[in-house]
Amino acid sequence: MPFPFRLHAPALLPCDRDDDCPVVRDAALDIDATGRISYAGPRAGAPALNDATVTELDGILLPGLINAHAHSPMTVLRGMGGDLPLLRWLREVIWPAEARMGPKEIRAGMVLGSIEMLRHGVTTSAEMYFQGDKVADAVLTTGARAVIGCPIIDLPGMDWRAMITEVDRWIDADGLRFGPADRIEIGYGPHSAYMLPEDALRAIAESAVPRGALMQVHVAEARDEDVSQREGHGSVPKLLDAVGMLDGRVLAAHCVHMSDEDIALFARRGVGVAHCPGSNAKLASGIARLTDLQAAGIDVGLGTDGPASNDDLDLWHEVQLAAMLARLSTRDSTALSAEEALLMSTRGGAAALGRDDIGVLEPGRWADLVHVDLDDPTFAGGIDVPDEQLLANLVWGAGSRRVRDVWVAGEQVVSAAEPTKVDRAEAQRVVRSAGAKVRV
Repeated sequence: MPFPFRLHAPALLPCDRDDDCPVVRDAALDIDATGRISYAGPRAGAPALNDATVTELDGILLPGLINAHAHSPMTVLRGMGGDLPLLRWLREVIWPAEARMGPKEIRAGMVLGSIEMLRHGVTTSAEMYFQGDKVADAVLTTGARAVIGCPIIDLPGMDWRAMITEVDRWIDADGLRFGPADRIEIGYGPHSAYMLPEDALRAIAESAVPRGALMQVHVAEARDEDVSQREGHGSVPKLLDAVGMLDGRVLAAHCVHMSDEDIALFARRGVGVAHCPGSNAKLASGIARLTDLQAAGIDVGLGTDGPASNDDLDLWHEVQLAAMLARLSTRDSTALSAEEALLMSTRGGAAALGRDDIGVLEPGRWADLVHVDLDDPTFAGGIDVPDEQLLANLVWGAGSRRVRDVWVAGEQVVSAAEPTKVDRAEAQRVVRSAGAKVRV
């Protein structure tokens, strides 16, 4: 579709407010020549067109969803060790298998993971995985967007100092963001406080903070993972603060076992949180204190975690689970509404990542868009139902099932539920071969 262009839809969800998600009826959305939004609102108020292409859509337009925590190349490892608790799953199954994954397997896994997410309406993912250049190449191939936290971990045969230096050099050479429409952002991925010595955490902060780079880190995921860190510092959040990490941009994944004091510290220091209810439930890690995190003013996005621990990359499942588990854990059916859960997957994810260019449909942001059609029993009542009912049908009923078209920076990357830039069948074949290698 040539730039600029306009999309018309019966309903538009801008996701441009913190507290609710109003539906714009009979809407228009304009994309300029750079791939950014120039107008989003009622068709009647749209500016005059200057030779722009107009496309009429049925259904709903909303922002591309943001997966705030993923290890998507693990599509190669999907289903392995699925009935083990976190630490045994990592040590006995995943880390040995990952040791057999080379650059080709990592790229193949990321290509398929990116396809899977795009088909579910996820346009941006925050990735933490090895061979960051292969992850970036895979994402650029599919046309998606990614924030890459290059892993830093202390394991036999791995030099955390060299890992930090490698990220430093990459950022200094290419900048924090690069690629068409800034599709790739690079940062640091310290695995966790229990897999790195304090000197490493301090060194990461010393590199990341002056560069303005995001640090993605697992925090308080399992109850027994960080006993020594709690004994020495009171908690992992206090340790991260002591080494200077909270002086910069931090995205903390999971945050299941957090005290009131930890939550207050993260709120005070502006830490974003990636809530991963599906993975936390499957690994029996626990239920994060979502409503307390939000009440403290912390920006919370939703993450799938890896497709070997979830076991899919469908963020709509996380939207539903976040709401259901928040209600169950608080015994309050009003704890998290459908629209509040949806906002966590769009606006909330962008805020948690510290991004003001995605996650909302408003002028100046990238045109990362999702079109959901209504050809489904869920929408038997049609489009002209009250806003609350339309949102409930979308979140609780349809989910990813009716995602038909997806654009990233105005470029259509999914059409009629299939990727436009890569061959899905071939991507699946390549991952099948890669999986056979790592299972040996």
